[in-house]
Amino acid sequence: MPDPKNQALKIAAAAVASLTGFVALTIYLMVRGVITFQLALLILVALLGLYFGFGVLIAVYRFVGRLD
Repeated sequence: MPDPKNQALKIAAAAVASLTGFVALTIYLMVRGVITFQLALLILVALLGLYFGFGVLIAVYRFVGRLD
């Protein structure tokens, strides 16, 4: 049986790795001149908003699930 604590760490590590990958890709595209600085900044702010927003939604969903 998998350890729930270990599984949660793996999920958190995957989320951090995916965010880091998207940030690195955005910076790479900006340095190569494919996107402008303003667009890169907009993408980074949107990524942070998405990750934070979905994190809150998941936390609320788990909290509501425990109320039953």
